[in-house]
Amino acid sequence: MAVAEDAGAEAPQPKKSKLPFLIGVVLMLLLGGGGFYAVYSGKVLPHAAKEDAASGHDAHEADPLPDIAYVPLEPLTISLKDAGARHLRFVAQLEVPKAYEADVEHLKPRVMDVLNGYLRAVDVHLLEEPTAMMRLRAQMLRRIRLVAGDGRVRDLLIIEFVLN
Repeated sequence: MAVAEDAGAEAPQPKKSKLPFLIGVVLMLLLGGGGFYAVYSGKVLPHAAKEDAASGHDAHEADPLPDIAYVPLEPLTISLKDAGARHLRFVAQLEVPKAYEADVEHLKPRVMDVLNGYLRAVDVHLLEEPTAMMRLRAQMLRRIRLVAGDGRVRDLLIIEFVLN
């Protein structure tokens, strides 16, 4: 009896069907081809394709420059707290729409005061971090926009940032 049970246990198992695999491959090819066609013909992103065709712009043609002006800020030399005799030299310019250039120029003393106060309060260890520049720029720009008002300052361009 033990021999009969062993013979039944070793019966060959049926092979797995390759049909699900083939269906998956065919669907993948069809969907990939359909996606390519939709993007290539402009059915998925028609907005960009229509703008290029309607404006007659060549792919290599540059867009006109925005109507902006740069307001230079006076250089700041700041003695850093808790750093002994260390100083920070900071020079920047503000990118503004030309229509607001005179307004921002008029507010420059207030902007300098805000930057001076902020940079004096920043921890020296934060200034030494390699990724600190983006954070500092964002914080300073936010404070400048509060002083200047909405839409008057587009960006803060840091020209010189020397820690010695």
